[in-house]
Amino acid sequence: MNTHSKSDVVIAGGGIVGLATAYQIANKYPQMTVTVLEKEAEVGVHQTGSNSGVIHSGIYYKPGSLKALNCREGRSMMERFCKDEGIAYDICGKVIVAVNDSEVERLMHIYERGQKNGVRCEVIDRERLCEIEPHTAGVKAIWVPDAGIVSYRDVALRLAEILAQRGGRVINDAFVKGIKKSGDEVVVQSTAGDFHGSYMINCTGLFCDRIAKKTGERPESKVVPFRGEYYDLKPESYHLCNNLIYPVPDPQFPFLGVHFTRMIDGRFECGPNAVLAFAREGYRKRDVNFRDLFEALSYKGFRKMASRHWKMGMGEMWRSFSKKAFVKALQRLVPSVTEDDLIRGRAGVRAQLLGTDGSLIDDFIILSSPRVINVCNAPSPAATSSLKIGKTIVEHLSEQVDR
Repeated sequence: MNTHSKSDVVIAGGGIVGLATAYQIANKYPQMTVTVLEKEAEVGVHQTGSNSGVIHSGIYYKPGSLKALNCREGRSMMERFCKDEGIAYDICGKVIVAVNDSEVERLMHIYERGQKNGVRCEVIDRERLCEIEPHTAGVKAIWVPDAGIVSYRDVALRLAEILAQRGGRVINDAFVKGIKKSGDEVVVQSTAGDFHGSYMINCTGLFCDRIAKKTGERPESKVVPFRGEYYDLKPESYHLCNNLIYPVPDPQFPFLGVHFTRMIDGRFECGPNAVLAFAREGYRKRDVNFRDLFEALSYKGFRKMASRHWKMGMGEMWRSFSKKAFVKALQRLVPSVTEDDLIRGRAGVRAQLLGTDGSLIDDFIILSSPRVINVCNAPSPAATSSLKIGKTIVEHLSEQVDR
């Protein structure tokens, strides 16, 4: 065996969760060697580099859930990390807006969750809302001063640099083909060679369920990819939004609805919608992977979800093809925005775990087995929470390392 292929821990997935996990292992166990395998030519390409860049406050999540617990502490850890490492970020605050009286009850439910989760927030009237976001419609809103923005790709790149400085490494172009457990080691077989580790951690995001199966887990739930498409405000229309404007989300879905987001590079994004992607990395409408598509369409969990929520799904698809329909959704928040204010932007793909009953599994899921830890669900706010998720994964690892 090539000694260069031997590490104490092998992490599959060079997104922000995998890199944050490597960072936290190096913090707690500086004597350990860590190898991160990334199938792309560089880290942070997929969900890490394609999300909204929002530093979430934790206001939305069920009290006591892993999301709630990890997000609040993770936000503080992310702020400290960015400050210490010189990464640009801005705690600019956001508003969650009830556009009419029928949404006020749901707005207040979110406020109550925020209070239970220890999030600094306040209910504001229309006059105060107009001071913060003058072009926004709404009868009432929640002001969340601790929400912010950052480039998570920049965070991922810095985490990779720190790992290298501490004796770890990132191996790019390393697509995981197989995993073998043998005695006191795990062998991760990849396109860049075989990598031997005492422990293996799966942080592969969009492919986490498939990799989990290779480790011997048999998760019933499957990842179904949803593409979120954005428009950008034209520079001459930047005055329509100051920072972050969010609607009251539908409680049946983990998606937050189309919203306005100031990015750390100064741009403003509007969106996203949420449509089934025809490939797990289907960033464009024409991207089709027949294995991915067949797996999604034949999965009973997806079929149950589709039959239950077909009307909303059709609306999301219509917005995908109709700029006019997309703008109409945005006008609920900012009535003065028009088609002329927008240009087609980027898209991201969310790894959404679906239960066999058609439920959209909303919380983080981390499964431990001998020598292997699988992160089986890490949707938003995983980027915000990544340093805390990494710390939580290390706690799972410690139960085996410190025996």
